[in-house]
Amino acid sequence: MKNNISKILNIFIAVIALIGAILFIRIFMEDSTAIETDMEVQNSVISPIIVFSTSLLYLAIGISVIMSVGNLIKNPDSLKKTLFGLVALGVILVIAYFTGDSLAVTDPQGKVLEGGEAGSSINQWVSTGIWYSMFLGIIAGAFFVYDLLKGLVKS
Repeated sequence: MKNNISKILNIFIAVIALIGAILFIRIFMEDSTAIETDMEVQNSVISPIIVFSTSLLYLAIGISVIMSVGNLIKNPDSLKKTLFGLVALGVILVIAYFTGDSLAVTDPQGKVLEGGEAGSSINQWVSTGIWYSMFLGIIAGAFFVYDLLKGLVKS
């Protein structure tokens, strides 16, 4: 059974690689200036590889999500750990949201930029994203140092 699935996957991968190679070769067969200037050439040569790549991306995302959810359902202990991790990330996000500010965004001369008025929700979420990244970086660094020290003590 596993051997048949392996053969099917290898054929599927070969077909994807062949289609990608054909689309890629079609781009190199066209004149570079025609690709840059002629909309008709762009639509006939560039658009198919973009659609193909985007489709592969969505397929990969879909398969990853389906497989992850399937594994979580099969393994309830893993589901508990995942939910705990999501709750922890949510708590950190809430802390980052209240740590962030929504002050006006100014240029070097002190003028308020367009769309950067004080109290803007965009300013709040950008600030939240910055604080969230900082908090996660600090936590990751702490775990790295902890793991390093733990490894040194064991040696």
